[in-house]
Formats: sequence, C-alpha cells, structure tokens
Amino acid sequence: MEYVTVTALSHPGLLREHNEDSLVAGPWTLCATMTENPQTLVFPLGTPLVVAVADGIGGQPAGEVASALAVRQLAALGASLDTEEAVRDALNLCNDAVYAAGRDPELSTMGTTVAGAVVLSESLLVFNVGDSRVLDATADGLRQVSVDDSPPLSPGRRTTSLVTQALGGTPDFSAITPHVREAPLSAGDRYLVCTDGLTDPVPEDALNDLLQLHSGGRAAFELWKSAIEAGGPDNITLALITIGE
Repeated sequence: MEYVTVTALSHPGLLREHNEDSLVAGPWTLCATMTENPQTLVFPLGTPLVVAVADGIGGQPAGEVASALAVRQLAALGASLDTEEAVRDALNLCNDAVYAAGRDPELSTMGTTVAGAVVLSESLLVFNVGDSRVLDATADGLRQVSVDDSPPLSPGRRTTSLVTQALGGTPDFSAITPHVREAPLSAGDRYLVCTDGLTDPVPEDALNDLLQLHSGGRAAFELWKSAIEAGGPDNITLALITIGE
C-alpha cells in the first residue's frame, strides 16, 4: 500500500523568547510550542493530505495567534483540497480569518506567512504566501518550488526579513494572491516544508548535503541542528514529506 510519512519539528531557536510558528499535517496541528524530538506520522496515499508551516510575523502582535489560525483552518479544510482552486480558496479563507480576529485591538496587524503542499494520489499541490518555503529534495539537489514574497535583495545579501504579502499583517484588509502550482508525484519523492528560521541561517547547499546523507527523523534532527549551530536566530519549524510504497 502506498503511503506518506511526515516528519515534523518545531523549536523557538536560541534567541526568541517564544515560538510564533505553527504546523499542520493532516488533522494534526502543532501551534506555538516546542517538540523535543522529531515526530513522524504515517498517512495512506489517496485522500488529500495537507502539510504546511506558518510563521507569525515578527515585530507585530500575536504572531502565534495568526499562525495557529492559519494551520487550524487548513486542517479543517484539508480533505477537500483536491484542486489548485480549492487551495487558493482555502488560503483566502485563512486571510479572512486572520483579519477577522484582528478586529480585536490587541491583535490588530497580526499576520503570518504560510507554505506547504497538499499530497494527492498522483500529484502535489504546492502553495505559499510569504517567504516560508517548499523545497523538492531531488537526487540532483534541492529545488525551491515555492515563490518567495520578498523585495529584491541588496547586493551581497542572501536573505531579508521583509515580505511583500502575508495573511493579515496590515491595519486594513488586504487581498492576497497565493502561489499555487501542481507537481507530479512518484514513490521516493521528498519535499521539505519550512519557515525561514531554517533557510535564513543555513545555506541551501548545506541543507542539501544533510538531506543527501539522512532521511526521516535523523534528517529532521540534523536540519534543526544546523540552524541551531548557525546561531538559532529565529523560530525553526520544518516538515519532511516522503512518498513511500
């Protein structure tokens, strides 16, 4: 029987006081907390399976509330996300939910990025809003399949903390244009879904080296450790999707 494994981890890093990241894998959510060890879940291949991370916008209030709202909305809708249009509609509902909650003055301007994939029986629907990423871990190297919503980088800079769109994040409602694309799926495929707490401190070639050496829980642990050894400047949340048979 074909199956999907999802190995996930979420950690505040070394400098942040608390974790504003959240994660969803099927009906399972992990919100604003810390996993001491990678957690691996196994799902049958067939019913749409949503796997995503959300990164609350730093420097604005209640990022952990915004990220939790996004992943819980995706968890509730997950089994119905069988087309690109359904995914776009779901992300728009997430945006609506964040702005609706933001009518509370204490939550005003809260926002979050989101990135992930819906695993179908023969394909994958990759999506994102913001700068969290989805990476295809091929035998030839990592290939980014999400689209960063970030302004152009200054000369000599590899990263930026600025985003050009997010779920919520502004005083007045702002519509989003989600990035959604379909990719073919085969046994053995691996995809890394992660927040920028991993990709900002650790260059892509270093992530690729670790994924070439390790799989499953060991891979997730080594990826997390690489961000910690690079200073752990931000919350680190990742999910490694593997298609088995």
